[in-house]
Amino acid sequence: MRRVMLGTALVLALAAPAFAADKQTLADIRAELAQVSAQLQELRSELVASGASGLQAAGGASALQRMDTMEAELTRLTAMTEQLKDRVDKVVKDGTNRVGDLEFRVCELEEGCDPSSVGQAQPLGGAAPAAAAAPAASGGAASTGGTMAMNEQADFDRAKGVLDQGDFRAAADLFKTFAETYPGGPLTGDAGYLRGEALMKAGDVPGAARAWLDGFSAEPEGKRAADDLLELGKALGTLGQKTEACATLTEVPARFPGSEAAGKVAAAQASLGCP
Repeated sequence: MRRVMLGTALVLALAAPAFAADKQTLADIRAELAQVSAQLQELRSELVASGASGLQAAGGASALQRMDTMEAELTRLTAMTEQLKDRVDKVVKDGTNRVGDLEFRVCELEEGCDPSSVGQAQPLGGAAPAAAAAPAASGGAASTGGTMAMNEQADFDRAKGVLDQGDFRAAADLFKTFAETYPGGPLTGDAGYLRGEALMKAGDVPGAARAWLDGFSAEPEGKRAADDLLELGKALGTLGQKTEACATLTEVPARFPGSEAAGKVAAAQASLGCP
């Protein structure tokens, strides 16, 4: 019993810092708290059933008081997880709605795009698209977990070389194929950003805006997310969508303070005459 109570105390002591752990989700923490709570209830039942001798072996009358304290702390931490979940859900919902609105607006600017065909945006940070399981079109295996797949670097360098040579349309097509071939790979974010750059240089501003929007939607916390959002805002300004452009640019320093992209926002806002 002493070992179980000591283990429970350690879990409670470590639970609060665990909220900030990158590799532990809120669902994991909630499951652990529920498990500890169940163990504590089982221990209480065993302690009561053991009578006076069992209570004395567990440390005397203060044992039940310590268990009461632990249960109170479990209740508090469980409430914290619920509050955090509500906050995360609210942020995800708000961000998803914003991206969905931009999806419609960009579609309206794209030739041949039917706004009624644009579905609800995938939740930010949600599950990877089904294409992630597709086999690599260029002979390499799909990337997972940020691991470089076979031929991935070579295919990226080939697309980048075509871009550097000035064949922008071909480069955009190669970057699109790359992203479809290596979803979730370490270079996929770069490929999406450079596809937008290639389309912009080819004169396809709506297509560029779509590429940067797709890149940001796929990896809203990725290494290219701030750049995607910045260039999306600038592209919307070029397309005459000043209100949406200014709102999008404002999001860059708000989401990515201190980033290189955030440092370029003021100039972009000034060129558009943002309030």
